Amino acid sequence: MPVIIRQVGPCFAGEVAGIDMRKPLAPDEVAAIHAGMDRYAVLVFRNQDIDDAQQLAFTRSLGEIEHAIGTSLRATEDYRLPTTFADVSNLDRQDKPFARDDRRRLFAIGNRLWHSDSSFKPVPAKYSLLHAISIPSKGGDTQFADMRAAYDALDDETKAQVEGLVCEHSQMFSRQQIGFFDFTDEERERFRPVRQCMVRTHPVTGRKSLYLSSHAGSIVGWPVPEARGFLRDLIEHATQREFVYTHKWRIGDLVMWDNRQTMHRARPFPASEPRDMRRTTLAGDGPTVAQAA
Repeated sequence: MPVIIRQVGPCFAGEVAGIDMRKPLAPDEVAAIHAGMDRYAVLVFRNQDIDDAQQLAFTRSLGEIEHAIGTSLRATEDYRLPTTFADVSNLDRQDKPFARDDRRRLFAIGNRLWHSDSSFKPVPAKYSLLHAISIPSKGGDTQFADMRAAYDALDDETKAQVEGLVCEHSQMFSRQQIGFFDFTDEERERFRPVRQCMVRTHPVTGRKSLYLSSHAGSIVGWPVPEARGFLRDLIEHATQREFVYTHKWRIGDLVMWDNRQTMHRARPFPASEPRDMRRTTLAGDGPTVAQAA
């Protein structure tokens, strides 16, 4: 069966037919998926009844994976999943939902802010692949914003202003926005800011995208209040309804998105209900800007 992609979002996002992740990908299928990502930036694969090993094999067929190490407040001995997966569930090692005031849960609420995965790392992520194992009775949608369309819609003066700007990204910035300040000294060192370009150019299509995130807390050379006000305005612009696709999860869905071209956020759901989502991640090609020593 040939790979067929139909658009499902307002200006991007496609739903894929013709891929069975239980089987190895043929070279033409790999090429079709990459081409689909270049065009749509978000791809939805329905009814993928796969286990973790099959998700990992599918991910590795598309490129080199990024390990999830030190990106949450889960202690190593509390991991539910190997580091080949980012555990973005609300579950502890016994598969029970975190207590409402558990600091691991409160830290993860930061994922409800618009962000790009691993923008707080010197080499940010390329693709993220999220598989739904269990979903809550309501809520828990994921929203995606097309940062290419957002860039295109800027006026010429703002396009000239953002060109060449460099932001500092850290998970501390995003968590402080929701009132989370409970960091240990080790965590503060681990989450030290890194620098990322504000505008990225896609290596295949040549399209420019705004590269924004709730992790971005400053602009190099700007006073912090001015920078944060400007960043907030840009995020409001980029997340207007016409640029956003909302994915309503079904068990078995796998959604893949390009972090270079999109932002995303999770939506609230009942705290007492499990939401088991397992993410594999493709490593980025390199830093967006040379890092200061």
